[in-house]
Amino acid sequence: MRIVFHGENAASFSKGFSTLYNGEAEIIVLPDVLATYAEREAYAQAEVIVGVKFDQTLPYPTKLKLFHVPGAGYDAVDLSSLPTSVVVCNCFGHEQAIAEYVMAAILARHVPLVDADQRLRQGEWAYWSGSPERVHDEMAGKTIGLLGFGHIGKAIATRAKAFEMAVNVANRSPVSSSELVDRAVTLDQLAEFWGSVDYLVVSVPLTEDTKAIVDANAFAAMRPSAVVINVGRGPTIDEQALFNALQSNQIAGAVIDTWYSYPSPDRPAPLPSSLPFHELPNVVMTPHMSGWTNGTIQRRQRTIADNVLRRTSGRGCRNVVWGDTRTHDR
Repeated sequence: MRIVFHGENAASFSKGFSTLYNGEAEIIVLPDVLATYAEREAYAQAEVIVGVKFDQTLPYPTKLKLFHVPGAGYDAVDLSSLPTSVVVCNCFGHEQAIAEYVMAAILARHVPLVDADQRLRQGEWAYWSGSPERVHDEMAGKTIGLLGFGHIGKAIATRAKAFEMAVNVANRSPVSSSELVDRAVTLDQLAEFWGSVDYLVVSVPLTEDTKAIVDANAFAAMRPSAVVINVGRGPTIDEQALFNALQSNQIAGAVIDTWYSYPSPDRPAPLPSSLPFHELPNVVMTPHMSGWTNGTIQRRQRTIADNVLRRTSGRGCRNVVWGDTRTHDR
């Protein structure tokens, strides 16, 4: 069994993988760019590939049985270009980390630890109890809006309820009655959803239907005090509309973890947008880090190893996004 981990992202899951996969396997770690004949040949001979992308620029893996994305999003995998015998799976395990990121982002706006510390070091007793002019806010009683109610949305809702927040949900399919949800609508009812929340958390996957689903009309309907948090995919929020809403203070702020431009071999350190978000004081910018923790890697490793064992033993895989029953020409 030849298992190839293709690219820097996938390589993160290779360390210690052999202890999880008990079968005999040759584990090969390849770079993002397959520059040599040996690298391309190793890829072409793989029976399992763990990677974030596949297209016709890569060698055709004729022996491939399983293509496993080491994350949830598989929009960079050209399914039609894969051999017909392949099963494609993804994995989650990032929802715990992302939910903590969202809670940290909201807490930072209500519990000003850093600002209080910096001021007290200068002898300024800001936020000192005893005067209404020095109070700070709290999360309890605020409403969090979850655009998307999958693994991430449910994990966020659980934690939001622990902070006594109200939880409103907008989801593609109807959300059944749940103690985690105070109000739920489907995506054809977004006009009434936008203005109902203090925090909007975007975690929907990027599809043709969700591209720019948060647009200028959405921002116009939001509360002036609203804060947008994107942990899904950058283009689910219209780039120009988001910039305009922040620049004009149409909304109070944003915490953005998923972007519009990413590093590439020819541009290793780009700004994350062609627009100057970095010049705005009311946005917190992070480099797609919300789900990237030791816990996420360990949980995803277990899922990948389990699916390799399932596939090689003839059992059904978990988290299948594309099976081997479809046919197509290459």
